[in-house]
Amino acid sequence: HGAVPAVNSVSSHLQSCEQAMNAYATDRRAFGASLRDFGQIQRHIAESYAEYMAGKTYLYQTALGLDLDAAGNRLDTDGVKLYCTTMGKNVADRAIQVMGGYGYMGEYAVERLWRDAKLLEIGGGTLESHHKNMVRDMSQLDAMP
Repeated sequence: HGAVPAVNSVSSHLQSCEQAMNAYATDRRAFGASLRDFGQIQRHIAESYAEYMAGKTYLYQTALGLDLDAAGNRLDTDGVKLYCTTMGKNVADRAIQVMGGYGYMGEYAVERLWRDAKLLEIGGGTLESHHKNMVRDMSQLDAMP
């Protein structure tokens, strides 16, 4: 069940990333307006927030439902890692896009988050191994939960 703690460890980085992207888009101006007033920037911020909240909900719901004394927890723990890892990298990509060159600088959380999210794709089992595990476990379900 290492997927839940691994994904939870990047949660604060994701929150920092979203906050950094939001603050930068508020403070930075182009063509006489805040970056956050431009539709594409709004899309990046809004999608990042929605995906972060969906991942956080999935993580907490899975953690609350874990029965550590029973087998059969792998479907959702693998699902959490699969979704949250990909989501974390997407949020970091969007933050780098919003922040431009500043997003690549080590002083900002987004550069570190992107590296952390990439590491999560490999550490704790590759995404491909989680795909395989999930499909195998789903084949034994009578109905979708």
